[in-house]
Amino acid sequence: MKNKTNKVAWFVFAFLAIGVGLYPLLYVFVGGKVALLASKSDELLANVFWQVGFYGHILLGGIALMIGWVQFSKRMRSRNLNLHRNLGKLYVTAAVISGICGFYIAFNATGGLITTLGFMSLAVVWLFTTLKAYLAIRKGDIQLHQGFMIYSYAACFAAVTLRIWLPLLTLGFGDFNIAYRIVAWLCWVPNIIVAYFWVKRKGLIIG
Repeated sequence: MKNKTNKVAWFVFAFLAIGVGLYPLLYVFVGGKVALLASKSDELLANVFWQVGFYGHILLGGIALMIGWVQFSKRMRSRNLNLHRNLGKLYVTAAVISGICGFYIAFNATGGLITTLGFMSLAVVWLFTTLKAYLAIRKGDIQLHQGFMIYSYAACFAAVTLRIWLPLLTLGFGDFNIAYRIVAWLCWVPNIIVAYFWVKRKGLIIG
């Protein structure tokens, strides 16, 4: 029964990661002021630097989200360590670029200062934990690497939890701006708390 529950949880985890990872394609193929872009001014949308930041953030963030969950598979690591390492390099590259872009576009986040600080904090946490994980494995510290990768993907998974919470909060408050201010923090802080207990349960050393 426990194995069946674990398989279902793993399937849901993977399904959400892949599904939301593909979500940025909506902006690429549909075009126009769809989804979040509808809340942005024409002036901002015409800004080349903002466009680079926005698409760099969502597209590379989507890649990180889609491949990151695979890295937690013990079976994959044991069967093909080279694939694990190559996907890890791709994840780190995508996460770092997406994180930097995310920090930049947070200056113009819908909802004002509270939203800006929430998404900037998320970007900093994602960048810090990802780089710590990378530096740890470069030094051969597997426990430290695994611990910080859990934190890193918890921050990355904010893309999923945001899309779960946002419609519920918008419906509850009846105001998108209020919901977005809340979700800028709610999408990632609980994730990091869960990651903390996961790291603690696995006995991984973070230092």
